[in-house]
Amino acid sequence: MTREPTFVLAGPDGVITAEGVHTAFPRIADARAALASHSAPIIVGALPFDLTAPAALIRPQTVRFTDTLPSWPLRELATTRITETTPDADEHRRRIAVALQRLRDTDSGLHKVVLARALRISADGPLDARTVLHRLAGADAQATKYLVDLSAAGDGYSGTALVGASPELLVARNGLQVTCRPFAGSAPRRADPDGDAASGAALADSAKNRHEHQLVVDALREALDPLCTDVQIADQPQLTRTAAVWHLYTPITGRLREKTTTALDLALALHPTPAVGGSPTTAATALISELEGDRGFYAGTVGWCDQRGDGRWVVSIRCAQLSADRRSALAHSGGGIVAESEPDDELDETTTKFRTILSALGVPDD
Repeated sequence: MTREPTFVLAGPDGVITAEGVHTAFPRIADARAALASHSAPIIVGALPFDLTAPAALIRPQTVRFTDTLPSWPLRELATTRITETTPDADEHRRRIAVALQRLRDTDSGLHKVVLARALRISADGPLDARTVLHRLAGADAQATKYLVDLSAAGDGYSGTALVGASPELLVARNGLQVTCRPFAGSAPRRADPDGDAASGAALADSAKNRHEHQLVVDALREALDPLCTDVQIADQPQLTRTAAVWHLYTPITGRLREKTTTALDLALALHPTPAVGGSPTTAATALISELEGDRGFYAGTVGWCDQRGDGRWVVSIRCAQLSADRRSALAHSGGGIVAESEPDDELDETTTKFRTILSALGVPDD
């Protein structure tokens, strides 16, 4: 296998690798119809942050489920560097100030909004996506690594690909069993073991981060209640870590009321959660659109759904979009803003979260 696969999703529970494109589905409704009619045995791909924009969903020509990533030929990465930051630090602080003004206005009804920054990375030669994926896998075995050909989304996306390593499971469906693992609230990892432990402990005790996290949990409960019975939510958020970041997460499970509800249906019902959008969703996404513009596939969701309705979708964070010629990449990183947020802390949070994808792309530390 010498060419890039059209889709890879690789996590602790196994790997799915898809090759080729049988049918492209830029319209989500068409993908759902193909699953419902059993004309597509499986749909794989990515949903954008804004679900009114074209999706990158496909029925692939072939699919394989394996325990480990394929043994692709790996290539040395070209020299990379950051060539553009959008917005710059001062503008990001200004946007946070605008958000804080809205959040502290009791008439706005806004409780949380996630604001992101983007970095343009340039390379001296083509960046091999499979090599980047393997680097992500080597750095964090527990995250879900992904690679998605975005060509199905049409204009502006032909030949581009999304690659990343998400810690956050949006939703998985196995038979009637539904599982979610929402994340919100984070702190940087430290090189010193004592300092690292203290950073995690401070996160677990942080009223600001626990408030931010609870908004996500409450939103998922509200979205799942009409679709599931026996919804079980852990009493307290739990602490977990990636190579760069400590996170709070809460395990959630439920059983489907209707077996016709597919994993894709569930993903659409839950996305975007307040972990990547805000709360309430409509007000938060309107402010994101006003301040940031179009996010594309950053903070969307990546996954698969088969004709039985089973599947798995992760939140597309810690990622970069590779250009068609693979000589540049656009990476995003965001953080949840609540009324208690401090602009400098939020700016630092985005910097911390960039580490995962920048390291995989070979961007040197400053």
